[in-house]
Amino acid sequence: MKKTLLILTVMFGFFAAFAQEEDGSQQDILLSQLSKNACECIDAISTYDKHRAEVALEINKCLDELAGVYQMGSKFQNINPDKDAVVSEDGKQKIDIVINTNKESDEYKDYYYTVERYMMQNCMALKETITSNDKQSDKSLSENRKAYMYYVDGVDASENEEFAKAAAYFEKAVKEDPDFAFAWDNLGLMYRKLNKFDEAIAAYESSLKVDPYGLMPLQNIAIVYQYKEDYTNALKSYERLAAIDASNPEVFYGIGTIYALKLNEYEKGLEAMCKAYKRYIELKSPYRADAEKVMRIIYAEMKEAGNEAQFNEILEANDINTD
Repeated sequence: MKKTLLILTVMFGFFAAFAQEEDGSQQDILLSQLSKNACECIDAISTYDKHRAEVALEINKCLDELAGVYQMGSKFQNINPDKDAVVSEDGKQKIDIVINTNKESDEYKDYYYTVERYMMQNCMALKETITSNDKQSDKSLSENRKAYMYYVDGVDASENEEFAKAAAYFEKAVKEDPDFAFAWDNLGLMYRKLNKFDEAIAAYESSLKVDPYGLMPLQNIAIVYQYKEDYTNALKSYERLAAIDASNPEVFYGIGTIYALKLNEYEKGLEAMCKAYKRYIELKSPYRADAEKVMRIIYAEMKEAGNEAQFNEILEANDINTD
């Protein structure tokens, strides 16, 4: 107990300083300041040769630490010496603050999800890390030195947003080594950035000929079809992804967004989004916040159409609390 009180006493001055700010709410200012370390923590995560579940767990550790500090800081900010019980001890006034560290508690989840939503909107490193898919197969990389050097040059150019230049390098890489899956994947991405959608699909299909189980090209083919507004083939692409990785939440998220936001079939969209939402929670993935956002949009549309009861029924059928 003494150790806990000591930590609270030391940190009180830091948190209380935010109460003096005039712009924005105290908690928004607090979260903005605290999130910097968490963003750096996420930026330091290596995604190379890791499955998305492994990366999600490492992200969760960074967010978990931030949520704990944010919970503590928020409670400091809510202290009211005039109303809160003050205990005198050794001539000093102390106020007991209860910090709930139970990760399954509603209180902890509330703080964690607040942190998660904020980071999804404000931490670019988080977005880049969770969208990275560098899990290797036998043919992901190339032993051809010339092809690999073209690939490295392409990655450098893409990081500088020189997409045409990067595409040229990746084209050279796959010409040197047609079995270079990562080069095909990146070529597809560059074509997509350049709005060359048919070429992008062809590049991703070439990657799948090399590695039929490549998750990255399968997922991106579906995205390219959405850019083309070809939602029938986009849904078929997600079905191809599901055949290889049925537990992948991106399958359900993609299907859900197409039905709800593109085809206005809100019930089908909600069914899929509920599955994505639950899977994201299981994986401790920050993408849970995106699924939640789409579910809010669906709720607004269904409520306006007088289908609020059906919305709640679908959530209950998927074991999602409607409160």
